[in-house]
Amino acid sequence: QVQAVESGGGLVQPGGSLRLSCAASGSIFSRSAVGWYRQAPGKQRELVAFITSGGSTNYVDSVKGRFTISRDNAKNTVYLQMNSLKPEDTAVYYCNSRVPGYYDAWGQGTQVTVSS
Repeated sequence: QVQAVESGGGLVQPGGSLRLSCAASGSIFSRSAVGWYRQAPGKQRELVAFITSGGSTNYVDSVKGRFTISRDNAKNTVYLQMNSLKPEDTAVYYCNSRVPGYYDAWGQGTQVTVSS
């Protein structure tokens, strides 16, 4: 069973940076598409950034120019570099790694709090 594990969350001041990591088990990670999602209290979960197996990326408008998603297939890891953080970025961040027909794995989430 493939598992995904997030790390790197924490408390940061507005304008600061964090890098989240999503490490997934399994031998076909390089074939996966990976998304970073977030859910703030009282709000629906939203897709923040997405990277395909080929490395194409997409972002929600609110994070464009501030967040960067990347992958290192040798380490079975996808990263989310978050710069110029704002209080409205505060949420639990989840990663999802999936290969259609093979697996669909969610992590347990990591808390990001942006506050002075």
